Amino acid sequence: MYIDSHCHLDFPELSARLPEILSTMQTNKVMHALCVSVDLQHFPRILALTDAHANLYASVGVHPDYLDTQEPTTELLVTLAQHPKVIAIGETGLDYFRLTGDLEWQRERFRTHIAASRISRKPLIIHTRAAAEDTIAIMRASGAGVDQGGAGGVLHCFTETLDVALAAIEMGFYISFSGILTFKSAKQIQEVAKALPLDRILIETDSPYLAPVPHRGKMNEPGWVCHVAEYLADLKQIPLATVQQQTTANFMRLFNLTTLSV
Repeated sequence: MYIDSHCHLDFPELSARLPEILSTMQTNKVMHALCVSVDLQHFPRILALTDAHANLYASVGVHPDYLDTQEPTTELLVTLAQHPKVIAIGETGLDYFRLTGDLEWQRERFRTHIAASRISRKPLIIHTRAAAEDTIAIMRASGAGVDQGGAGGVLHCFTETLDVALAAIEMGFYISFSGILTFKSAKQIQEVAKALPLDRILIETDSPYLAPVPHRGKMNEPGWVCHVAEYLADLKQIPLATVQQQTTANFMRLFNLTTLSV
């Protein structure tokens, strides 16, 4: 059994094909998926989706590089996180790749999510791109780490160095690999995945983006997370069943799930 720890099934290009996508998930033994929020405006459609399907979970948050959107407050995030299908805060973090200039608003938004995570006890889903140093620094300064009383979380769609991954793991975080792991050009990421302990790894699609080989170039979907797991098993030279079992156990541990709905 596989779990897609990060997807965007509420996006129109995927939701329009939902019966087909859910069928592919079942065929490929992808039994659960976490639908990740990127803004508050469309959060109700995530809840509608997850309320309608027992095997889908939700997060609540605002993506770090969304400019013209409702700014979250700690209080609002905590309130929305009380919904029983919401198991995480995010995605949040820092992204200096697309935006330039004074990005203090982005860092403050990140701090807001960390505060909501600490209060709600829901783990963080962190996006970091071209901003690893500041991301780790804010995580530490704001008490995101488990050792600081935080709820921990995951650095999703990981593309950074081994040092960044180890710094996050030291704070009690997990590292999630997407279809990028299967790309021929992703040598650094593959080396990081080989070096990390399996009990700190999650797998994801980030669909509709970043389809793994053998589907690269197509619209991604949760059912294809199995290919990330297969590549990871080959990379680490371990049985695929071990990757299935451990990444599922990691997901349940991180998001405080004693059982999985079906």
